[in-house]
Amino acid sequence: MNKPIQCVVLDEDICNGCIHCIKCCPTEAIRVKNQKAVITPERCITCGECIRVCPSHAKKALRDPLEIIDGFKYKVALPHPALYAQFNNLEDKTTVLRALLDYGFDEVFEVAAASETVTEMTRRLISEKKAVLPIISSTCPAVIRLIRLRFPNLIKNISPLYAPREVAASTALLAAMNKTLMPREDIGIILIAPCPGQVASVRVPLGFEKSGIDAVIAISDIFPKMPELMKNADITEAIGTQFSIAGRVGASWGSTGGEAKGILSDNCLSADGIENVIKVLSDLEDERFQNLDFIELTACPGGCVGGMLTVENPYIARVKLAKLRKYLPVSGTRLDDIEINTLFRDGEIEYLPAFNLSDNISESIRLMDELDEILKTLPNLDCGCCGSPTCRAFAEDIVRGGEGKCIYSLIKGT
Repeated sequence: MNKPIQCVVLDEDICNGCIHCIKCCPTEAIRVKNQKAVITPERCITCGECIRVCPSHAKKALRDPLEIIDGFKYKVALPHPALYAQFNNLEDKTTVLRALLDYGFDEVFEVAAASETVTEMTRRLISEKKAVLPIISSTCPAVIRLIRLRFPNLIKNISPLYAPREVAASTALLAAMNKTLMPREDIGIILIAPCPGQVASVRVPLGFEKSGIDAVIAISDIFPKMPELMKNADITEAIGTQFSIAGRVGASWGSTGGEAKGILSDNCLSADGIENVIKVLSDLEDERFQNLDFIELTACPGGCVGGMLTVENPYIARVKLAKLRKYLPVSGTRLDDIEINTLFRDGEIEYLPAFNLSDNISESIRLMDELDEILKTLPNLDCGCCGSPTCRAFAEDIVRGGEGKCIYSLIKGT
């Protein structure tokens, strides 16, 4: 469960050693050493902020290549709701789903459909008081890992439900096996994702043993061929398959506030962007919120449409998704259509002690005292010129056995 995640990687040939990334990382997972950025996997939450701010484009989000689709005899696409927001003047998402079949998939199951099931189950948990309130959505992998690292007291608030992508995967797999009678290894469940966080959540699942998703491809990778396929798509055939089942509730999950709206409660809170997420979690931990039922948090600005593996401006994408919602029914799925037990995670989400100075309490206290003494000698400018994001982080690096010099102290001759 504590296995490091490495879904954001550095191209050292491009990196010029600037400090943009170390200043934006919410978990101080990056240092600059020998004029190159270095990412600590144990602290990385795959939020993609370092990719977003890197002026040299030296950070890359790992995902599976499109060719991985060809490795399965029967291929099922799981399109994320953010995919719909990438196209202009989309009035019928069936066009997108039909285009995916023409792309080479044998079947399509909307993540948005599973989102509606999760929404309905969340409403039931709240009304029956069967979860710790406020429930924090389990959808954004970056937020969940952030909580595990920095806000362990809030782990109990994380929804006990699988994220919709996993619900979609298990539902789609069962349907495919019943339809084709093929063995599991011949069927590929392929998520079309908007961010590296979802790649990481499949490779290292949060709160369960193994993901039902076999591969994750990026919206940005599949997008270039989609407009032409959509233009020639025969939606009459697609409608006959009845796979465009999700309504407004599910499609709305693609942007900020969409998930919370489906809860149908005035006591919901939504926030996007990693800095805003941290502020909300800090206030929640300090018990500054009262009578909240549900909290929706997404690390990317604008929600999932702002993920680093999308192509459209996130705020324009939100407008596009809002327009599409006008043409959809309220909801296309029902909780009665699924085995309820399959919605709940089978394991606990664990605290990640990546910030502990030592596993031994006495040693940890000694190192903390040493850190504080080093910090007293530093200027507390948090300039980042030493390669660490703050003076405190620099002192921590020294305590952990690292090397380095404070530029300001060298100039002052101290």
